[in-house]
Amino acid sequence: MSEVRAGSPFVSARPTSTLIFVLTAAMLACGFYVVFISGPAMCALGQEKLAQTLADETAGFCEKFGMRVGSAEFLKCSDELAAIRQKQTERDRAADQGIL
Repeated sequence: MSEVRAGSPFVSARPTSTLIFVLTAAMLACGFYVVFISGPAMCALGQEKLAQTLADETAGFCEKFGMRVGSAEFLKCSDELAAIRQKQTERDRAADQGIL
């Protein structure tokens, strides 16, 4: 095995510092991928799932009281539920801000 001296023109990098650099670069690349590519897609998927969940809950609640999907009574029921949900959201935001 050859020995590197202080005055030698060939200085090699330590293997551990190279490994740390490669791991750091890989973690940054993964982080950028999640933030800029996967993040928006995951957010859109979550919003779609929430909308479907709310639609299912509305249909279940209104049909429980005999209001069939597509009827005038169902539309009124779903509008009232939307108003109730909006008011609850406003109360939650006010509570988070310390207003309530």
